[in-house]
Amino acid sequence: MTLFLDHDVHPLRENGLFIGGEWIARSVSGRSFDVRNPATGAVVATLPDGGAPETEEAIERAVEAQRSWGTTTGPYRARILERAFELMEEHADGLARIVTQEQGKPLAEAIAEVGYGSSFLHWFAGEAERIYGRTVPASQENKRILVIRNPVGVTGAITPWNFPVAMVTRKVAPALAAGCTVVLKPSELTPLSALAVASLLKEAGLPNGVLSVVCGLDAAAIGDVMLDDGRVRKITFTGSTRVGKSLIRRSADSVKRVSMELGGQAPFIVFADADLEAAADGLLAAKMRNTGQSCIAANRVFVERAVEREFTRMIADRMGRLRVGNGLDDAVDVGPLINAAALDKVERHVRDAVDRGAELVLGSSRLREAFFEPTVIAGVDDGMLVAREETFGPLAAVLPFDTEDEVVARANGTEYGLAAYYYTRDVGRVMRLADRLEFGIQGVNDGFVSVAQAPFGGLKHSGLGREGGSEGIEEFLETKYLSLAV
Repeated sequence: MTLFLDHDVHPLRENGLFIGGEWIARSVSGRSFDVRNPATGAVVATLPDGGAPETEEAIERAVEAQRSWGTTTGPYRARILERAFELMEEHADGLARIVTQEQGKPLAEAIAEVGYGSSFLHWFAGEAERIYGRTVPASQENKRILVIRNPVGVTGAITPWNFPVAMVTRKVAPALAAGCTVVLKPSELTPLSALAVASLLKEAGLPNGVLSVVCGLDAAAIGDVMLDDGRVRKITFTGSTRVGKSLIRRSADSVKRVSMELGGQAPFIVFADADLEAAADGLLAAKMRNTGQSCIAANRVFVERAVEREFTRMIADRMGRLRVGNGLDDAVDVGPLINAAALDKVERHVRDAVDRGAELVLGSSRLREAFFEPTVIAGVDDGMLVAREETFGPLAAVLPFDTEDEVVARANGTEYGLAAYYYTRDVGRVMRLADRLEFGIQGVNDGFVSVAQAPFGGLKHSGLGREGGSEGIEEFLETKYLSLAV
């Protein structure tokens, strides 16, 4: 692996793929691939192009390691995770620079992501010591019933490019805490962050074989090996709903456990009685984090008609002040989109809305090859592309509404159910919306909802299972009961 990272102090000091606790400098195929900075197109690193043979080797090593790792004590696993947390904190600046160089987000956001990502190591270090069984009252005097928990076993984890540190730790930390070994396939667009996390876990004392990182361009080949091998007992995935459904279908052949965090179409609802200043600030956080490239990004901004014009002006004013540029430059608020396809989608959504009668309030243009200016459109209706598809970009689309019943029906009128946000001072309304909105994560007068100690996940086509919270470790545990005659 050739590294061109422009920072001398970073946590990725070894070369190659990380398989079975060892660094592999050359792929079996002999091929390699470049990792590029989306802001500049410059090569950040060149990595071996791993594929099926590397994945098979990683699974073999994981199966071997599972025998011992699965029987370690919770406190032992907790100490390793806690030490990895400390190392991530120590190397936060260097790790954040890796994130910015391969993913593009502003450095301040990358530093925040590293903090968020490390919090999963800290949280699940604690959860490793809280894997409880229980006794159950028996039906006969000469029996005792015991419930015990065991790790699921070898886990295949597939993570996306938009949060290349946090999506790794959100999956790897609970799996390791539960006693599972992991074969990780990060996005080929952002593999360096995953390799850096693996490097820190190794430094923290993680035994060889417990975690492998297979990077490569042929995601299907890597995934096929994970899916076809019956010894891989669990698949955990974050990405598109289309790919997630395919993984669910394929996992059924060997009855694997699955956790899926899939697409979103988050409504952001502003009622006339809301604190509009707080709502505008909350929308900026929920919409513009990572240039809008987040599965929980606000996508449809529903505003009660009485305050629609005022609120639209407020968000346009805020978004118009954001500074766009290379994430490594000072005072940049908005980084690049990940690739040309992402730019094309935002542009298509803006053009479709304007052609159908929406009002262009702010922006609408590509600034340079990798950048799209923050954009606001008003007067959007439910038939426009931006209201039907996840934009994944810096576009705020305002849709007016008149009544609570109306906006609930429109917000729920999607196959997705990941996140929703709503701003109101009416406590009764809050409780009604909590029950009526079909979304697994709800921000109530809050545009920043992600924390390690809360269960993250969606309803409907947005996924299966939960990540984070006490629920997060449950995804990696099997339950057995013992009926004991005494």
